[in-house]
Amino acid sequence: MDTIASLFSFITTPVSWVIVQFHSLYGAIFGPDSGWAWGLSIVSLVVLIRICLIPLFVKQIKATRGMQALQPKMKAIQERYKNDKQRQSEEMMKLYKETGTNPLSSCLPILAQSPFFFALYHVLSAIANGQTIGVINQSLLESARQAHIFGAPLAAKFTDSAEKAASLGASITDVRIVTAVMIVMMSLSQFYTQRQLMQKNVDLSVKTPFMQQQKMLMYIFPLIFAVMGINFPVGVLVYWLTTNVWTMGQQMYVINQNPTPGSKAQDQYLTRLLKHVSTHGEVKGRGKKKIVAAIVAKGPDRNDNERKFITALTKQGMAAQADGTVIKSVEATADADAASGGAAKRQQPKRQTKSQRQTPPKPSSKK
Repeated sequence: MDTIASLFSFITTPVSWVIVQFHSLYGAIFGPDSGWAWGLSIVSLVVLIRICLIPLFVKQIKATRGMQALQPKMKAIQERYKNDKQRQSEEMMKLYKETGTNPLSSCLPILAQSPFFFALYHVLSAIANGQTIGVINQSLLESARQAHIFGAPLAAKFTDSAEKAASLGASITDVRIVTAVMIVMMSLSQFYTQRQLMQKNVDLSVKTPFMQQQKMLMYIFPLIFAVMGINFPVGVLVYWLTTNVWTMGQQMYVINQNPTPGSKAQDQYLTRLLKHVSTHGEVKGRGKKKIVAAIVAKGPDRNDNERKFITALTKQGMAAQADGTVIKSVEATADADAASGGAAKRQQPKRQTKSQRQTPPKPSSKK
């Protein structure tokens, strides 16, 4: 613990300062010693950190899209060295190095927030041991030790003894029930987030050496957090559960609005987009137009989902344009004729049958 504390001591004071500032705000509403005041301070700390990490998240998305652009080359490498897995892995790593892509970029947000996580863990552990830390003085320390969430003190852990729980003003039963529920929720949210990514937002047409690893992590990470969670104070569980929920919501938004090309999520998105175009007769929204324009620009390199979307538009008498708009195919033909200076074809008279040609015309009734 001392080693971890020394490694992250540079961030302990800023973290404690942010918590105290939020506590001043929520304490005026709920009371300074309430669990809501301290609990919401930790939740607000998570929200603040994740907002600051949004640029990193955007960079992560761009790196992921860069990986998608390499799919044809990756597939070619797999076909060429399908009987030599070692050479296949070497060529994959060489391709990543040449293009400057990183298949492990999805770990960046976790790595970036790790210092804040360990700093908060150290702050809450100090509170549990009755020690002042950072800007948390003696009076704030006493207030934090009195704060309870559903009967469990913020500084209590699942592994605490009955005596330790009693010293914090709680029963060991309340502490273990609350921590167990939070640990289960934390693990399930972690599993669902990773499972959603693997099932909906991954192009399964090309299998990389890292896909199997990511599939394993989908099961390993929740187990790791479940085991580690019994040693986390309630306040840290609040922090980690909040950041998991944020990640889950953030990922759901990306999957629904900007899915990975070739994924199941893209197929579902383009199905919704086709229904939208059929209803309104046009593409509404800058984001939707940008996606349609990207599909048009791919030309013959479109994946199965994108080809199906373009074909469905054609069957409905519509055509996607390079600027992301959609027009009716008849209008597109007329525009092409006008641009080429072609004149409208003369309407040919209907061909008469033999009996019609032999029948003399009736005399006019006019005199």
